Amino acid sequence: MRIFETKIRVRYEETDAMGVVYYSNYFVWFEVARTEFLRSIGLSYKKMEEEGFRLAVVDASCRYKAPSRYDDVVNLQTWVSDVGNASLRFEYKVSCREKLLATGMTAHVFTDPALKPVKIPQALREVLLV
Repeated sequence: MRIFETKIRVRYEETDAMGVVYYSNYFVWFEVARTEFLRSIGLSYKKMEEEGFRLAVVDASCRYKAPSRYDDVVNLQTWVSDVGNASLRFEYKVSCREKLLATGMTAHVFTDPALKPVKIPQALREVLLV
């Protein structure tokens, strides 16, 4: 299982009136982490779309463990936990200074531009399963 790590510094605009990161921003961070993970294995969303594929989110969840605050540098770990015929599942772990902040997952379906599910290309499947 390949685990990709990326870091994000919390911006002021990502915090709420209580001074902690607003919950929905974790899903934005998951997208950043997922995009960078795919880029690290040689696949960008742009390239995928040029080849006629889309990666539609069909499920997402996040379990919050501890707050993150403005100017924290958070570490996002991302990995693929399941690859189906047309589906893919990413897992996420968010931490700051060794403290677990959140865990999450997103499930996706590969589609054509009309959003009809399609099989994941074998070459991509092999790269994802490393």
